[in-house]
Amino acid sequence: MQFALIARRPTPTNEELAAVAGPGSRWELMTPEEALDVLVAGDVALGRLDVLPTLDGMDDGLWALGALAARGVVVLNDPPALLGAHDKLLTSRLLRRAGVPHPQTWHVRDGRPAPVPRLPVVVKPRFGSWGSEVHRCAEYGELHSALASVRDTTWFTRHGALVQELVTPSGYDLRIVVAEGRVVGSVFRIAAPGEWRTNVALGGVRRAVTQPPLDACTIAIAAAAAIGASLVGVDLLPDGESWTVLELNGAVELTHEYAPWGDVFSEIASVLRRTALERLSLRTHLARDIA
Repeated sequence: MQFALIARRPTPTNEELAAVAGPGSRWELMTPEEALDVLVAGDVALGRLDVLPTLDGMDDGLWALGALAARGVVVLNDPPALLGAHDKLLTSRLLRRAGVPHPQTWHVRDGRPAPVPRLPVVVKPRFGSWGSEVHRCAEYGELHSALASVRDTTWFTRHGALVQELVTPSGYDLRIVVAEGRVVGSVFRIAAPGEWRTNVALGGVRRAVTQPPLDACTIAIAAAAAIGASLVGVDLLPDGESWTVLELNGAVELTHEYAPWGDVFSEIASVLRRTALERLSLRTHLARDIA
């Protein structure tokens, strides 16, 4: 039995997960094409395809994950889960359908009437990351200017933009990593001075969390379940006396700061390995019952 991480780029997190040695098995980093050449029924694949740096879609390879599943490979973070995490319009619809707190979101495209939302709002790519191309608008003039400034980008041409209700910034957010319905790590992300976004790519810093708030964990687990993710990062903003899910990340990057009490990478690898073996065992029992 082989365990594979399916990704286009050898990111630090992918390399850390692949380096974890398990009892009789380890995760190996593969491209979608390599996985199709190697994996067979009974093997396990974890989808780690990410948003493109151009923000106009996802890494190529969802088709390969679907083909692997049809072959009998156990696929964790399958195509629907990755799309549910990375396509922020789909994320919004899935979270709201599941009753998970999430800002109201409108989809803007050329040829469609522009929404007239209650301000303030944020304009962002439908497939976005790193806080890139995110515009905060407190007035309708700023909203129209922001939409005009992105109209000629490739990502807007392909997918339009999202206009999303602004959750009042508090200078920090809470990222919780959920693996198969369990919280395995978390950090506070503190915005850089003068910056309202908390992204580390924009100068934000991480602060370890020994015990994340119970209500935030409950919401994060519900968000992961809403998209069917096996491994996902859930970004939450404080909202009054509770929390609101801002975004999900199906190829979440993390560091050892996420679990100061242990090894977050070993924990994730162990949880996913155990889940995959349980699914294979259930599949075998079902096949015997049918026979």
